[in-house]
Amino acid sequence: MAILEVMVVGGSTARRPLRADARRNYERIVAAAEETFLAHGADASLEEIARRAGVGSATLHRHFASRRALLDVVFRDRVEALCARAREHARDDDPGRALFSWLRDFNAYAAVSRGLLGALLRADDRDAGPAAADDGCAAMITTAAADLLQSARRAGAVRPGVRTEDLLALVSAISLVAEGPAADGLLDLVIEGVRAHAGER
Repeated sequence: MAILEVMVVGGSTARRPLRADARRNYERIVAAAEETFLAHGADASLEEIARRAGVGSATLHRHFASRRALLDVVFRDRVEALCARAREHARDDDPGRALFSWLRDFNAYAAVSRGLLGALLRADDRDAGPAAADDGCAAMITTAAADLLQSARRAGAVRPGVRTEDLLALVSAISLVAEGPAADGLLDLVIEGVRAHAGER
């Protein structure tokens, strides 16, 4: 896959292939960012990432206009895999089971990434670039969850008033405070709390 440089020209977004040296810098930055974010969290120093990549801060910012843009690139593959799992679950003939199974997937992915998927959802995207609202990782995750929740709501599988943002925030929080069986137990409590019971259907 070609790595493209994003430019804003006359208010519209344009992309062009990176030169070989710029592509190498880009790849080093992404590798260093993944290592640093996983070690130190979403608030890790961008200057430290640049240092690990062997580039200057100006080079990092030339490739990535914001922390959110860098997080999006580092975790896009994981987010795309997570959204693919949502589409697989959507084929289940039990919409409630589909939603709750995907929430378990999200919990597992968030745990592996040390809560960084949740950080993508909480990040301020005002400076994340023109594509952030349309195809950023946060938008992808939110859309996947919303589609499953909508189907579960139509089937009467979840309690009234359950919102996509609340579900994602709860599962993200679990990944930050617990792991293993403890995280699974907390997720069970969340699922039981949003599941519609007989009198609520």
